[in-house]
Amino acid sequence: MNLELLESFGQNYPEEFDGSLDCISLAVTCSFNKRGTLLAVGCNDGRIVIWDFLTRGIAKIICAHIHPVCSISWSRSGHKLLSASTDNTVCIWDIMSSDCELKYRFPSPVLKVQFHPRTETRLLVCPMKHAAVIVETDGQHKVVPLDEDNDLSIVASFDRRGTYIYTGNSKGKILIFSMPNLDLTASFKIATSATAVKSIEFARRGDCFLVNTADRIIRVYNSEDVLKAEKDSDPEPIQKLQDLVNKTMWKKCCFSGDGEYVCAGSARQHALYIWEKSIGNLVKILHGPKGELLLDAVWHPVRPIVASISSGLVSVWAQNQVENWSAFAPDFKELDENVEYEERESEFDISDEDRSVKSGSDKTDEDLEVDVTSVDPVAAFCSSDEEIEEEKVLQFLPIAPEVEDPEEGGALAAAYNPPSNTTQSDYAEITKPKHVYDIKLNGVVEEPHPLLSVRGEKRQTYGAKKNATKRKLNQ
Repeated sequence: MNLELLESFGQNYPEEFDGSLDCISLAVTCSFNKRGTLLAVGCNDGRIVIWDFLTRGIAKIICAHIHPVCSISWSRSGHKLLSASTDNTVCIWDIMSSDCELKYRFPSPVLKVQFHPRTETRLLVCPMKHAAVIVETDGQHKVVPLDEDNDLSIVASFDRRGTYIYTGNSKGKILIFSMPNLDLTASFKIATSATAVKSIEFARRGDCFLVNTADRIIRVYNSEDVLKAEKDSDPEPIQKLQDLVNKTMWKKCCFSGDGEYVCAGSARQHALYIWEKSIGNLVKILHGPKGELLLDAVWHPVRPIVASISSGLVSVWAQNQVENWSAFAPDFKELDENVEYEERESEFDISDEDRSVKSGSDKTDEDLEVDVTSVDPVAAFCSSDEEIEEEKVLQFLPIAPEVEDPEEGGALAAAYNPPSNTTQSDYAEITKPKHVYDIKLNGVVEEPHPLLSVRGEKRQTYGAKKNATKRKLNQ
């Protein structure tokens, strides 16, 4: 695929609904890999469905957890997937083999997990009503310091390179810690009044990040300006984005792949608002079916595509592709019927013998060496501080063919018909993680996960059944 040919002239954001992905079970959260070729969807029955986003087909299903999957994160290379469940466990999965490599047990519900942007041996875990935790793959962990010990509603995120950790609390204060020593580098308040920080998201390209707060305002900052500012200073945001008419609360916010647009999903309905970051104007509102609640929304890393989750289905929003053949070349003509073309006698000759006047001296054609082995890096696949692409990146998954009636006695029969003496314990042994670590934290409050609240579960389940049935009838 040549991404340079996919550049849209003018607008670079999705405009309309482009189909849905049905994971059979109810989808809860989703995430693209670095190239955007694979989409991982966490479901309410504990499964993780890996979609091949180019063919819109299911490439792999991992039976990851027993309880719902609440957060997932891809590693930089795409070979590993990090998942968190409402049963207080965090697992690292090998995508190719579907094996659980490591498992971590936490004493409290986990709200968010994130791989370090540059290494696969470090994780960021945000337990419920507890400070964020940096976990190494060998089981060691560090607790990110707090601004106040009694303020435990913490959200955290790595920056784009993983050099710093940004944390926000319920009083609207952002703390920036350097990695790996967790030294306080900068701190500031986002508003004069105390307003809780709901999420912090970083752009894939550039130095901008956004802060979603409880006062219904999305603030976009430049990380360089924030780091240069003195501690406890209040730097001004680049943009303040909000819905002035409806005063909408925002469920999920994200940047576009190039960092030029900001997308926010409403917490009241299935609606996506898209702003242009440089100007701050609202350019598009995408409305889903009425009565649905948005759970998650992610922007494709390199293309103007947004995937959102509501009522257990993944909705895909993309641009309207209109074929305009007359726009490829200025002398291109559309013909109503075939026209016979008369070529000149010397049109395809190496040397034109019919020329009456020879202009200049004849130059013999020299043999040019064309390099067909080296591949130029695609700028869209590289971060803004890189010049080369990463080599060992998992882009696609091989799909095994479906064989209904394998031949008796053949190799396929052995593969599709396991031995009769295989017991359930043998399958459990296969999916058993290699190492299990218990992460011990102090001052943990035992509360149920927000996804397991009775009221929200009834409302979402009813809306999912009703709207999913309606969508299938329309299709």
